Amino acid sequence: MDVDRIFAGLNPEQRRAVETVRGPVCILAGAGSGKTTTITRRIANQVAIGEFEPHEILAVTFTDKAATEMRGRLERLGVGGVTARTFHSAALRQLHRLGDPPDRIMASKALLLRQLGNTLPPPYKFRPAGDLATEVEWAKNRRLTPATYLDELGDHEPPIPPDLMFRIFRGYEAEKEERGFVDFEDVLELTVRLFDDRPETLAEVREYFSAFTVDEYQDVNLLQQTLLDRWLGDRNELCAVGDDYQSIYAFTGATPAYLLGLPARFSNTTVIRLEDNYRSSPEVLALANRIVPALGGAEKILRATLGAGPDPVTQSFSSREGEVAFVVERVRSLNREGIRFEEIAILSRTNARLADFEEPLHEAKIPFQGASLLAREGARQLLRRLRRVESVEVSTSVRGYATEAGWRERLPEKLGEREMVRQSDLGRLIRLAEEFDDGVRTTREFIADLEARFGSTGADRRGVHLLTLHGAKGLEFEAVFIPRIEEKELPIRQAKKPGEIAEERRLFYVGLTRAKRQLALTWSGKQSRFLGELGIATRPLTKVAEPDDPVYAALKRWRLERATADDLPAYVVFHNSTLADIAGRRPHDLAELATVPGVGPTKLDRYGGDVLRVVAACGEKQVEQDRRVAADAAA
Repeated sequence: MDVDRIFAGLNPEQRRAVETVRGPVCILAGAGSGKTTTITRRIANQVAIGEFEPHEILAVTFTDKAATEMRGRLERLGVGGVTARTFHSAALRQLHRLGDPPDRIMASKALLLRQLGNTLPPPYKFRPAGDLATEVEWAKNRRLTPATYLDELGDHEPPIPPDLMFRIFRGYEAEKEERGFVDFEDVLELTVRLFDDRPETLAEVREYFSAFTVDEYQDVNLLQQTLLDRWLGDRNELCAVGDDYQSIYAFTGATPAYLLGLPARFSNTTVIRLEDNYRSSPEVLALANRIVPALGGAEKILRATLGAGPDPVTQSFSSREGEVAFVVERVRSLNREGIRFEEIAILSRTNARLADFEEPLHEAKIPFQGASLLAREGARQLLRRLRRVESVEVSTSVRGYATEAGWRERLPEKLGEREMVRQSDLGRLIRLAEEFDDGVRTTREFIADLEARFGSTGADRRGVHLLTLHGAKGLEFEAVFIPRIEEKELPIRQAKKPGEIAEERRLFYVGLTRAKRQLALTWSGKQSRFLGELGIATRPLTKVAEPDDPVYAALKRWRLERATADDLPAYVVFHNSTLADIAGRRPHDLAELATVPGVGPTKLDRYGGDVLRVVAACGEKQVEQDRRVAADAAA
């Protein structure tokens, strides 16, 4: 084994971590700081200097992809034989080797919970099975059973009333046992029970594994920590790696407390901070670091190692349409500058908000991936019913089926995120049906129209990434857009307690640190408190023209003529909100026009000259009108 390769290219903090081959070690690794490189080199060094044999090391990750990546890196360093697995994979392997392995593991809780959820009274029967599954996982990750569930709720609020959730949880466990299934949480619980019931089996595992490395330690829950404690025993050969700033899974029971509490648990813990960032430009990091004082926990100030880039864009808009148009046009502009669509991401708090970008991107012929209105539960449920009929009463039919599916015009408080998405999608379909309904076209034509507007771009698994902030964790992109940074959006309106707001703030931080060089933050409603924490003051919105403004009216006439000539929908040329902004600003040249949200380089080149001529002509008419009024007054 080439030891020089192990230390090649490491910064001083990384080198210190790699050299510290005995535990306990707590590596606080900031975003983009090379943590995977650090821990794989450390494991390789443990083997290279003979501190441990490869088979004595267990490296635990949270995804199969991460485990595969770790094994591959170790093999390239000349280290084979290290066990790198997820918690569940490691536990299942031990059950197979030492205990009674389960015969049937459920791939998903959703089907069984959907069947149980259908027995609930309205409106709770319409709650997505995913919300119920998240609650069951929350309980089981805390090692709760139906018998202890209600007593241990504390201030936690289930997605449905506690007595109904207890009924679902109890029914789920009973039905699962009746069918001979176990779920992924059961795999961990069965392993813990095996060790507690058979100490000789636990001794065998401890004899085999002597050193442990746990990645993403900020995402560990009580059940996982309990299993890790069994593996460790009274030893301290643990290397815990994580970033409490990126702890965003409290809804599953995860907590950064185990990571932050490691020095208190082991008095001789070596704490190492990785703060050199190899992902983002200095400008992106400077912005992200502004929110660090509000994050709490173990302070980590990211330091840039890359060259300078453009300043992040922070922009307020007078309308949702203007905000969306700006993002879409900016995406097109970045692509023309050489950034591939696959290197661009639009990140939002919920899938429902991502749906706002599907049609505009489709109309702009920009490929995208990762979001689909028609593939989500609300739309699938409604369209399945709508396909059975053919009627010209499109709006009435869609509203009726949406109501049957549990749509509510006024949403109650405390809805889970999945139900918020479902309700938003149903409401969106109702609005689209109202716009489509002309008393002539049918429901089948409405479905065809939806599929044309929101269906696949023909570029599956390619194009701009539409991702939730949760889904973006662990990823990085050349350009990142985070729209709708507003109160009740980010933080989401369900977040009210201090701990919930803190997690939303960490989620925002995760979004900021996904960007390599290009970062744009936008909003069109009440500015989020998080923007204030970044030092971004609310900007006064540009004067917007009134509907009877002659410049606005002239611009709309020009747009209609241009759209007709180009065979395009009018809003593809410019949205009403953009025309209103132009009329309010009265730009004199292309430079001024370029500052209007929604007027990107492409539209500036294509329409800029015409727009300026319309504005100038209206100005000349106004001057002539004022001259005549003055002349009449003088007479």
